[in-house]
Parts: sequence; C-alpha cells; structure tokens
Amino acid sequence: MSWVGFLKRFALAFCSTLGLVAALIVTMNPFGNLPLRIFPDHLIMDTNDRFQHPAIVRSGKFDSLVIGTSSARLLDPARLEQAFGGRFANLGFNDGRAWEQYQLVMLFLRTTDRPRTVLFGLDWVWCAADADIERVSPHRLFPAWIYDDNPWNDWLYALNLRGAENAAKQLLARLGLLTVRVPVNGFDVFVPPEAAYDAEKAKQNIWHARSRPIAPETPAYVPTSQDRDQWRYPALAWLEEIFDNAPAETQILLAFMPAHVAAQPQPGSREAAREAECKARIANIGDRRSAPLIDFKIASPITTLDANYWDALHYRLPVAQRIVDGIATAVATGKDDRDGNWVVLAGRPR
Repeated sequence: MSWVGFLKRFALAFCSTLGLVAALIVTMNPFGNLPLRIFPDHLIMDTNDRFQHPAIVRSGKFDSLVIGTSSARLLDPARLEQAFGGRFANLGFNDGRAWEQYQLVMLFLRTTDRPRTVLFGLDWVWCAADADIERVSPHRLFPAWIYDDNPWNDWLYALNLRGAENAAKQLLARLGLLTVRVPVNGFDVFVPPEAAYDAEKAKQNIWHARSRPIAPETPAYVPTSQDRDQWRYPALAWLEEIFDNAPAETQILLAFMPAHVAAQPQPGSREAAREAECKARIANIGDRRSAPLIDFKIASPITTLDANYWDALHYRLPVAQRIVDGIATAVATGKDDRDGNWVVLAGRPR
C-alpha cells in the first residue's frame, strides 16, 4: 500500500470515528445542556457535580433547592418537602465556593417558573476574605459555559474526552449496564453506611489537626471598629444580588451548618471574632430581607459530640435529619433551640 493510500484510509477512519463520537455526544447530551434533546430525562453520570447540577435545575422538575458545600449534601430533599412543601433538589457542591453556589442559584432563579424555596447551607466559604479571588475550587473544574443563557455556544465544548466519556456512560446506563451515579434530585449519601461507623477512627479524623479539648484564648480578642471596617466579606454582595433577583414569593432560608467544634474557630480568637462579624452581617441581610438565619455552627450538644461525625466537617445521617427538623422548627417558631443546638440570628416573627 502506498503512503497516499494509507493516509487516505487513516483520514477516513479518523473522520468516521470522530463522527461516531460526535453523534454519540449529541444523542446522549452528557451534560444536559445542548439545545437538541433526544431523551426527556437526564442521567447524572459525571463525577464532578459542577457539570451536572445545571441539568437538574433546567429539568423543570424542581421548584426548590438546597445549595451549599458537602456540609449540606446530606439534607434529604424528601424530608425538606415534608417540612416546606414544593419539590426539592439537593445541589450541594463538593469543595464548593460561594461564587459557584451563586452561579447555580442565579441560574435556578432565571430558569425556574416559580421558584419556591432556596435553602443555603452556609459555611466558611461565605465568610472568606478572598471569595472574590478564589472563586472556584482549585481541585475541580467549573464549566462557566454551562451556566450561561446561551445553549448554542455549548457546542464549542461538546466534543472532548470528558463529553465522550460521559456520553458513553449515559448510553451504558440507558442500556441497563451501568448504575446512575446520582439520583435525579441530586441527593447522594456520600458518607459510608452507618453500619460501617468506627468511633475511634472518627475521633482521629476529627481531632488530627487540633488539640483536645480546645481552650478559649485569653484574654478574648475584642475587635475594634477599625478591624470591622477592614474585614472583607465579598461573597455577601452575591447573597444580596440573589435576594434582589428572587421573586417576592420565593422563600430564602439561611442556615450555618454544624461543623464540629474542632473545625470551628478557637473561642476568644481573632478568627472567631471575624466569623462572628460575618454572621452578624448575614443576619442583617436576613432581617432586611425577611429571611431566617439559623446558626448550627456553635458549641452545642451536636457539635461537641464526636459520635455525631465522620470527620470535623461531615456529620452522620441522623444528625442531618435533626438539622432539617431544626430548621423547620426555627422557621416556624423563630425561637432558639431549648437544648442549645441552634440559635436564630435573623427572621424572628415580629
């Protein structure tokens, strides 16, 4: 065979393969974002939830959502529906940043006919001084092109290895040869089964970076007015923008998730004072916007008990159920928990 013949055959094979891959991607719509849709439902197969959450939002199946990091991912949509009504999806990001959450909520508000409830599972990312600089996780890609309102520019990103891999997974799942990674409502119990809980290992995971017990810093740091003026919380501007764009009938709930005390700032420290200032500013937003702010990130019977956690940030499933029930009670009554598991910082009934 001559070189010319070989090159022609190679080019034909290459173009045919590329055409088949392109056809597979278009047919399977691996990120649920292409304007041409063959299947009415989208299967969640990608391991990076940033590529999949927009499809859940755009599906039209949900009028309510949970947003946050992995610290909010165990809040069960079914339990939230019992408490607040509506159809909930849990769209917490692993290692999510405030800007990423803001992008998804804004997409939800733009594309949902009647958004009913948005529950923010708040944690440190909303108080970070560099939230406007470190907008995305350094460990995960964020596909901003999926979050805009122009589906046609997504064709530019369709033909790639990630798209081909996920299209193949979609095909195998639809043929019953592969299990769907995450349910359609985004609720994924990512922690090990309760039967596998190892209390001693959990203690090691919780306290590996901290001395135990945590002694308060003395004397306690008292911030000056100059400190407060200099402290930056850039993510709170995005929170304000979300309130500005939410319909009047949309209920926005704010709740700090219960990190173990080993992951909370040392009492009396400058870091603790800075976080308290952040909470106060969010409470001010909540009061002005008639949005409840419930704080579980305090020293409490939940956060001081090692047996409630897998590690310092991730609580067990029974705790997740208590959080949902606590949020519902706090919203309904406007009162602090009598057992000290949460305090209401904003949105008390007038």
